[in-house]
Formats: sequence, C-alpha cells, structure tokens
Amino acid sequence: MTKQEQQLFFQEIIEQHKAILFKVARTYCLNEEDRQDLLQEIMIQIWQSIYKYNDQHKISTWLYRISLNVAISFYRKNATRAGKYTVLKEQMPELPTEDKTENERQLNLLEQFISELKEIDKALMILYLEDKSHAEIAGILGMSVSNTGTKIGRIKDKLKTRFSQLKS
Repeated sequence: MTKQEQQLFFQEIIEQHKAILFKVARTYCLNEEDRQDLLQEIMIQIWQSIYKYNDQHKISTWLYRISLNVAISFYRKNATRAGKYTVLKEQMPELPTEDKTENERQLNLLEQFISELKEIDKALMILYLEDKSHAEIAGILGMSVSNTGTKIGRIKDKLKTRFSQLKS
C-alpha cells in the first residue's frame, strides 16, 4: 500500500466509523479536553497500525480493538493525574431540566453508570450495547466467550441494581 493509498484508506475508515471512536471516548472521558486528547491518541494508533490491518476481519472489530486498548491505557494513565486534582464540574450533581424526556434521562443515567465502571467493564458494555455477539466481544477484548457472557451478566445486574436504588 502506497503512502497515498494508506492516507486515503485512513480518512475513509475514520469518516465511516467515527461513531465508534466518539462512543469510546465519551465513555472513558468525562470532560471534553480529555475526550479530544483520547480521540487524537486513538487516531494516531490507527494510523500507525493501518498497514497491519487484515481484511479477513471486519474493520469495525479492528477499530474497536484499537480504540478500547488505547482508551484503557489512557484511562489508567490519567487516573493517577485525576486523583491529584478535583474538578468541581465533575463533582456537581446534574440538575434535571424540564425539557428532557424520561427516556433521555434514563439514557443519561445509563451513560453515567457505565462511565463509573472499571475500564474493561466499560469496554464490555460498549460492545454489548452495539449488539456485538459474545464471540465478537471475546475476540475484540481477548477473553473467552464464557467469561464474556458471565461478566456481561454481572454488569447488567449491577446496572439494574443502580437503577432500582434510584426508584427506592
């Protein structure tokens, strides 16, 4: 693949699959600056790995694998830094607005609860909510299919508990 073909391929996959990148960044980063940094890191890794892409695998699977690996590393690296500083905005509870529908409120809560999970659990839920099969998720995250199913079940139970606690 020539440098120009590589560049065109890169631009094409980023444009066609940017929702994957944004979803991962939004799940792993609470503030906009960190999201932008993470997106940049993900795109750099995609660019550096593009020559390794094997078209026997779906491009979305390959992108998820790169995006989630970069996000988990980014999250771990920044967790230490974040522990030293407190951002007031992240500590403030969200005030309900009257124009939000109940579905939007529920989705925002789900997104919040997922963002509070451990990094690998976040990855599992992103892929699960994308309707990936347990086999696909296992392949992307490098775990067994049975372990994937077990972990997803436990995370779903945990999220249900969080929602039921709100109703109590």
